[in-house]
Amino acid sequence: MHPIDDDLVRRLVAGQFPQWAELEVRRFPSGGTVNAMYRLGEDMAVRLPLVEGGADDVAREQRWLPRLAPRLPVPIPEALGDGVPAEGYPWRWSVYRWLAGENPEEGALSEPVLLAKDLAAFVAAMRGVALAGGPQAHRGGPLASLDAGTRAAIEELRGIPQEGVDCDAVSAVWEEALRAPEWDGPPVWLHADLMPGNLLVDGGRLTAVIDFGCLGVGDPACDLFPAWNLLPAEAREVFREALGVDDATWIRGRGRTLSQALIALPYYRETNPAMARNARHVIRAVLEEG
Repeated sequence: MHPIDDDLVRRLVAGQFPQWAELEVRRFPSGGTVNAMYRLGEDMAVRLPLVEGGADDVAREQRWLPRLAPRLPVPIPEALGDGVPAEGYPWRWSVYRWLAGENPEEGALSEPVLLAKDLAAFVAAMRGVALAGGPQAHRGGPLASLDAGTRAAIEELRGIPQEGVDCDAVSAVWEEALRAPEWDGPPVWLHADLMPGNLLVDGGRLTAVIDFGCLGVGDPACDLFPAWNLLPAEAREVFREALGVDDATWIRGRGRTLSQALIALPYYRETNPAMARNARHVIRAVLEEG
C-alpha cells in the first residue's frame, strides 16, 4: 500500500494543475480499501489508488464514465483532471467533481422502498446501455470462478466461532447458487460493486453512484448486491419486481453477494469495521431470506 498524505496531494495538484494549487486539501474519511480520497476546495475531490490494482481502475473509469454518464438516471463521477505519476507517487490519479450526499447504512434507511426503486432504475439503465467494446466486469464471470475462494472463506470462518456464522447453512445457500443455471444471454453493462459505500443518498433517495473501478459487462446478477447488503425484506422485493429478476438470476445474485461477504468478513474483521459490519449484515439477510 503506497503512503499518501496531505502534503503529497498538494504537491501533485500544484505540479499538474496549478490553477487549483491554492485550494485547500483535506483527507476525506472513507471505508474504502483501494483508493484514498481528498477534498480539493469545496467542489472537487482527488482520488488516488493506494494499491497497484487500483491504478488500472483509473484508466477504466476515465475511458468509460463520460460515455455512461448521459445514459444514467443519477450523477456519477465526472473527471476534471487526469493526473500522472510524479513526486514519488507511481500511478495515475484523478480529480473529480465533488458529489454531495451520504452513504446509506444497512438497517438505518429512511425511505427503503423509494431507495429500492431508485436503485432498480439505476441498475436497469446500466443494463440497457448499448456501448460496444466494454471490458469484462470484475466478478462478472461464471459463478463457479468464485467457488474456491468462497469455500476457503467458509472453512476459515469455522475457525472463528466468535463470529457465530452458521457455516453449514451458508454452504447450503452457496451450493444452491452453484446449481442455478448460468446466464446465457448477452453480457450486460454492470457497475459490479454496488456496496453502500459506493452509493450516495439525500433524504433517503439515491443521488449518485460512485467508484466504477469494477465496471464492465457480464452476468446481470452481479448488480443485485443491494438486495442483501442494504435493503430490508420488503424493499428487497420491490427492487426485484422493478427489475423483473427471474429465479435463476436471483439465486445467483444472492450467491454472489454472500460469497463477497464470506470472503470479506475474515479478511476485514480486525482492520475495516464498516466492511466487516456489512458482511455480517449480508450473511444474516441471506440466511433469513432462505
